[in-house]
Amino acid sequence: MVGCRTNCIERPLSQGFQQLGIIVARYPWWFLCIPFIISAGLGAGFYFLPQRQANNIEKQFTPIGGPAKTERDFIKKHFPTNDSGHFSPQRLYTEGSFVSLIAVSLSDNILHVNAFRELLLLDEMVRSLNITRSEQGHNVNLSFQQLCAEVQGPRCFPPNPLVAAVQDNPDQIEILNVTYPLFQNGTFLGMYVGGVTLGPEHTVQKALAIRLVYYIREDSDQDRHNSLLWINHFITSIPLKINNLKLKHIQVSYYTSVSMQQEFEVTTRSVIPLYSVTYFLTIFFSITTCTRFDCVRNKVWVASFGVITSGLAVLSSFGLLLLCGVPFVVTAANAPFLILGVGVDDMFIMISSWQQTDVMSSVEKRMANTYKEAAVSITITTLTDVLAFYIGIMTTFGSVQSFCIYTGTAILFCFIYNITCFGAFLSLHGRREESNRHWFTCIKVKKPGDGEGFSLYRACCVGGEYDRETSKEIEHPVTGFFRNKYGPFITNIWTKAFIIALYFVYVASSLYGCFQVQEGIDLRNLATDSSYVIPFYDKEDAYFSIFGPRVMVAITEETSYWDSSVRSKIETCMEAFENNSFVNKSFSESWLRVYEKFKPGIDDKNDFIANLTELFRAFPNYEQDLYINSNTIKASRFFIQTVNVITAVDEKDMLNQLREIAKSCEVPVLVYNPIFIYFDQYAVIVQNTVQNILVAAAAMFVISILLIPNPLCVLWVTFAIASIIVGVTGFMAYWQVNLDSISMINLVICIGFSVDFSAHISYAYVSNGSPKANSRVADALHSLGYPILQGGLSTILGVVVLSTAESYIFRTFFKIIFLVITFGMLHGLVFLPVFLTLFGNCDRKCRDNATGNNSNNIYADATNESNSTKCSDLQPRAKDNGSHIN
Repeated sequence: MVGCRTNCIERPLSQGFQQLGIIVARYPWWFLCIPFIISAGLGAGFYFLPQRQANNIEKQFTPIGGPAKTERDFIKKHFPTNDSGHFSPQRLYTEGSFVSLIAVSLSDNILHVNAFRELLLLDEMVRSLNITRSEQGHNVNLSFQQLCAEVQGPRCFPPNPLVAAVQDNPDQIEILNVTYPLFQNGTFLGMYVGGVTLGPEHTVQKALAIRLVYYIREDSDQDRHNSLLWINHFITSIPLKINNLKLKHIQVSYYTSVSMQQEFEVTTRSVIPLYSVTYFLTIFFSITTCTRFDCVRNKVWVASFGVITSGLAVLSSFGLLLLCGVPFVVTAANAPFLILGVGVDDMFIMISSWQQTDVMSSVEKRMANTYKEAAVSITITTLTDVLAFYIGIMTTFGSVQSFCIYTGTAILFCFIYNITCFGAFLSLHGRREESNRHWFTCIKVKKPGDGEGFSLYRACCVGGEYDRETSKEIEHPVTGFFRNKYGPFITNIWTKAFIIALYFVYVASSLYGCFQVQEGIDLRNLATDSSYVIPFYDKEDAYFSIFGPRVMVAITEETSYWDSSVRSKIETCMEAFENNSFVNKSFSESWLRVYEKFKPGIDDKNDFIANLTELFRAFPNYEQDLYINSNTIKASRFFIQTVNVITAVDEKDMLNQLREIAKSCEVPVLVYNPIFIYFDQYAVIVQNTVQNILVAAAAMFVISILLIPNPLCVLWVTFAIASIIVGVTGFMAYWQVNLDSISMINLVICIGFSVDFSAHISYAYVSNGSPKANSRVADALHSLGYPILQGGLSTILGVVVLSTAESYIFRTFFKIIFLVITFGMLHGLVFLPVFLTLFGNCDRKCRDNATGNNSNNIYADATNESNSTKCSDLQPRAKDNGSHIN
């Protein structure tokens, strides 16, 4: 380390890239063609895309190894379901195979004869649906009656207790005494009747909604196959059949056990048309920002090829991973949009470094200097981005792992192709410039001053202009704006005061938002906005949110139930559950309580076991609640009813509290409901997010300290990373984005992208030799303002079309990328420049070493080796090297 420099890695890396630039310039066609050949070969991996798609919602959007999955395995092993004769929905260890309809009254009461008449027509329509399947060369028709889950013999489990009670006579509904939530024989109506208004003695005066649920058998593989056929037939035919009923008194929404999975699988297809729009926008932006009116210096083809290079990176990386068998989840479909922005940003760096070289030098020398300056910067940003994504693979969510490995690999290919394929094309462009040929026709044109002519003639037939004093290309007007207008404005004392106040507002707003962020993914967000499942979820929330899931409380070990002291412990445990604020004790169900009343005073094991057969004869469903092996009760279960589980916070608190109660019981118990598989995300989402951010931030710090040769610069980079992450997390709440596996992806992205905007501006500042802080900031903004603006806008353009997507997944990706880039540019162009003038001074020795003899020019000659031991020998890279995109 010399002075305040740590260039032991950056210096040889820069020299290595300098040699690579020379080789690329000498053999451009090799470096141009080989990536195309590689991409064509690896692109064959897309043939396996249908086989690699892994869009199982449970596997991809719930924690790998979540406790509820272990609990489900226990329930499945000890309490198998019985769909033929003794079906009970609350005893399922999965959600089951079903179709469900919610009918909402168009008046103020659905318990009316006209509404119920239409409800019975709807019920008859569903029951009349038949399917045809091939069996031993013959077509066999199967009716709903042959497929349904059965209760008490061959009778289908009723879709709704009230529909069963009226017995196909809608007039009965107005004379039927409907009590809520317990109906005849203690039937629980909480999930079947919604929007209830109660009168005396829990009598229902009116209700707004009725739910019908039709369960299909799943006992065997053939049953499961038949159920899927029937449900798919239901999905395709129900819209037309409902329309044919011409309902006037009810409005119907529907949902099935396979709906969310099927709707999620079509999400990727909904975004495919946006790829072409993104490529058009990116090419248009690249051409616009790289166009010059000089017919020789124009970079139109270079800009266009930079976008093509990014496309090759996506083709190669995705093809390679598909060939290797890496699962492809819908979240990975976001990657191409991001890669376009990142790849174009790297292209701007390469072009800007090229424009800072001496136009009178040979192409090999210009390419050497371009690589010397730009490639290290690209390496830093690539390493930070790739590491950030690969660290994201540590998460316990499959969807995050898939996105991170696909995106990280694509960024790596983007880097490789930029320094090879794009560099080769840039060198061919340089040869055209060197021979003063027209950018479009490649015909030699006159140099400025070779002849006179009209303005149009000079624009079309005269080119190759450059700055005679510096021998570099003429700077862009926007660069001049940052030097002449913006620099003096931001260093004004009143402007600084306003920006400091603005930063405190930003921090306060962000911190407040951090405490308002909701956790967990809402399953409806996995479907497109136009999906039929959205209205169903909305009606379910509106009319059926009073009661939460019905929870199993399972005793997991062999227990002496005949022992009165053991029964006392079990009762104490049940009472602990029932006294919880999320549980209504009135609706608990315990076979042991019923047995104690049925056969009181039994304290002998053999008598206790022997008399269970009488209990099962009177209450057949209880037989499914005990696992008896070798005349021993190995496990048993009870049921509790949750209430007031409305928000994501309620879901998290309910699950945590029930599990804590289970741990405190004197008997070994677990709590389970199939929905707990999805609630498990609350237990790990914050932990996973914080873990990934901390590990990624540590990795970024190490990379920065090794490759950015100034410790003070690294400290400012670290400050910016933390500030941007807090801002993005806080403003997620204001934009209604939950902290889930989807947004976690983007918070990881924050780490890598934060480095891009903060490293170069702070390094340009600390490397400047001016004794005045304001001058150093003005010089840094002059050099960096336009490249930062270009890089940010190109990335936003890469994802902006996702704002119009019909899927929450893609809109969320756009929202957070937009926040990351916006706050990144805000820090790079507004906050950091001001803070650097106030707190960014290092000692005189450091500044002297950083600039070599106190030169006021922050960029030393790239070819000057006389200052090789000073801090100025390795200049601010690419974005901070006087990057002027013309």
